[in-house]
Amino acid sequence: MDRLPALELEYVTTGGRSREWPRGVLGGAVFDRLPRRRAAAGDPGFPVAEVSMPVLGEAGEVLELWRAGEEVRAGTHGHVRYTCSSDVLFGSVSLDEHDVPAVANPGRHSALYQATARAYRDIFATLAAAGHPHLVRVWNYIPDINLETHGLERYRQFNSARQEALIACGRSVAGSVPAASALGAASGSPLVIYFLASRMAPALIENPRQVSAYHYPARYGPRSPAFSRAAVLGRNEAAALFISGTASIVGHRTMHTGDPVAQTRETLRNIEALLAEAGRTALGRTLPLDALAYKVYVRDPRDLPLVRAQLTEAIGAQAPVIYLEADICRQDLAVEIEAFGSRAREWS
Repeated sequence: MDRLPALELEYVTTGGRSREWPRGVLGGAVFDRLPRRRAAAGDPGFPVAEVSMPVLGEAGEVLELWRAGEEVRAGTHGHVRYTCSSDVLFGSVSLDEHDVPAVANPGRHSALYQATARAYRDIFATLAAAGHPHLVRVWNYIPDINLETHGLERYRQFNSARQEALIACGRSVAGSVPAASALGAASGSPLVIYFLASRMAPALIENPRQVSAYHYPARYGPRSPAFSRAAVLGRNEAAALFISGTASIVGHRTMHTGDPVAQTRETLRNIEALLAEAGRTALGRTLPLDALAYKVYVRDPRDLPLVRAQLTEAIGAQAPVIYLEADICRQDLAVEIEAFGSRAREWS
């Protein structure tokens, strides 16, 4: 496959859900201060992941919208709702962990473990059925991500279940793993996962400043996080870059604990390193910071002005950015940033 239609990302902040949708919408995710207000919203005809996560700043609701630029078809498989074009698939799954039947060892594993295992098994079954086998980018939203239950932090429970599901489905747990993020959603909300997959295998990118997450030492949990630092899908002018959730980590250690300004700067240095590596290995040129769209997760809303000032200084005021209040996978991290860029479009 030599060509992939260019993917497009848009953040819709006002009245977007009631408008007439353009051709080729794959799906999206909606973030809101008061997610219960969305219950009355109509079905737009494509999957929309409902994430219980407050938007910071002026916008009351943000819809993250993905388009493929060509006709799409919709379907469901297990708990997954999806839409796909000829080459790209967008899917979402939302599971109340207490409503999921146990899939293995119910006495030993938590409800979150069971929900995660079920979600990922359904995701891989969907990819096989739809003929889009390559998982490219995954967003995981886990309620109470830092809470310890069953003798283990819930993020580590999630990592164990994800890795066990990968193994059970014949997938790699290191190297050939998708770009991903895992953030803490509101207490009591469902486990929400949405993802992009393709018929084309992505180029997977690691950060030379960091230990690959799938090689983290055992101090970070019994099972390592199974994700790549970035992924590039497509070639030439249609190539798209997905940067995973990125934080103030050098090697495998958190840097600048207690200093959100220094953590934001370190995070941006890591993103610059990923841009250079992606440019060297897959894109053919290095995208500038201001050519990306960003999603920024801030643990303490009081840090928003500090984090936003650092980001604006680095990327200017024109690049699309949304800020969300979220717990981050490590309790000593104040901020996490993910990004998307495409050679087909520059934002600034």
